[in-house]
Amino acid sequence: MPPKKPAAKSAGGKKKADDDFDALLAAAVDSVQVVEKKEKAPQSKSAKATEGSDAPTAEAVVKSSADHPENPYPEVEAGQTRQTWPEPTVLVSKQFAPRKFPTGEITAHPLECNVFRQSSEEKRALERATETEVMELREAAEVHRQVRRWANSWIKPGIPLMTICDRIEKKLEELIGKDGLNRGQAFPTGCSLNYIAAHYTPNTGDKTVLTYDDVMKLDFGTQINGRIIDSAWTVAFDQKYDPLLLAVKEATNEGVRQAGIDVRLCDIGAAIQEVMESYEIELNGKTFQVKSIRNLNGHNITPYQIHGGKSVPIVKGTEAGVRMEEGELFAIETFGSTGRGVVIEDLECSHYMALPEASTIQLRSDKAKQLLKHIDKHFGTLAFARKWLDRTGQDRHILHLNNLVEAGCVLKCPPLVDVKGSYSAQYEHTILLKPTAKEVLSRGSDY
Repeated sequence: MPPKKPAAKSAGGKKKADDDFDALLAAAVDSVQVVEKKEKAPQSKSAKATEGSDAPTAEAVVKSSADHPENPYPEVEAGQTRQTWPEPTVLVSKQFAPRKFPTGEITAHPLECNVFRQSSEEKRALERATETEVMELREAAEVHRQVRRWANSWIKPGIPLMTICDRIEKKLEELIGKDGLNRGQAFPTGCSLNYIAAHYTPNTGDKTVLTYDDVMKLDFGTQINGRIIDSAWTVAFDQKYDPLLLAVKEATNEGVRQAGIDVRLCDIGAAIQEVMESYEIELNGKTFQVKSIRNLNGHNITPYQIHGGKSVPIVKGTEAGVRMEEGELFAIETFGSTGRGVVIEDLECSHYMALPEASTIQLRSDKAKQLLKHIDKHFGTLAFARKWLDRTGQDRHILHLNNLVEAGCVLKCPPLVDVKGSYSAQYEHTILLKPTAKEVLSRGSDY
């Protein structure tokens, strides 16, 4: 093939050469863009599967469904919706027929004077009269069971405490069908670590992370129309803490067994302490007796008030003249410690609660008045967390909140701590003293 003749050096020829160069440059740019698009295009599922990357893929994500092979929830009646797994997404109210929520653990009241109750038609009639309230409690209890079952499936070392509390609270609101003060959380989620026995939840900005060596008390409450379920358990990853957890769990179960109509509160405390302090735990080559924390107690619960006025001791020698009564709702909770067995208030406060008489107290500060109005609207007399104020538009609240505390409108509930370096555990159940029998509403397969 003969060589091409050189182009003539005329103005027209120069223009043609420039045009040819521009065309070649444009083609080269187009080819580069095509290659880049191919590189950036999403890979097919099969291509991702063969890469062996540690990053989770779309195929690796397990979708929650009622038909999941490991779904722990039973089949439901026709017209109801079975709960999903591994993440529960179905309202508890949609899983059961109206007024057919799961019954708690039913046991007879102790004492000879209560034997007649199970066969008494009068007591049965009284029980039927309170069926609506009982069903609200049972629904709230089932929400608690389902939330804690789910939480236990993913809580592990390395997760920030803020994330743990936020996820639990979000799931609680989802499963209970959050509706203002009618349905929702009864108090902030406690996640107290180690020597901190109670009343700790992270404030905004808290970066604390759960570790393998921590002992964490998880305590949260559910409520429907002010009917509160208060229940707690302890999470520990290292088996060396098992004797501590067992001591407290068995002490709580003993308190539940002893409780009943006409039972003296002091007798329950003595029985709890006897069981608790029969246990020992060895840590780092040193043996510790598990001690009941003497200035922490169980309590009765009234509508929208977590502490109704009666205390259930966990040591002997207190509340000698007070008895449990028919129809009362109690939280039986025990705390065991490797420390002194006495707690004090310490650290930054996160838990607060408006008092029933708050609206009758005169306030000078308009900002404090506005904050109190906000608290009354969103929380009423239920306990609340500072982070909840932040997230409902009250992010500059601390000065005015302190004013409300000083005025007696709001109760401050700081963390309760034993000596640093000690470890504490907690277990808690809510029981209802029905006319015919005792119902452990919060009992589950876990504790």
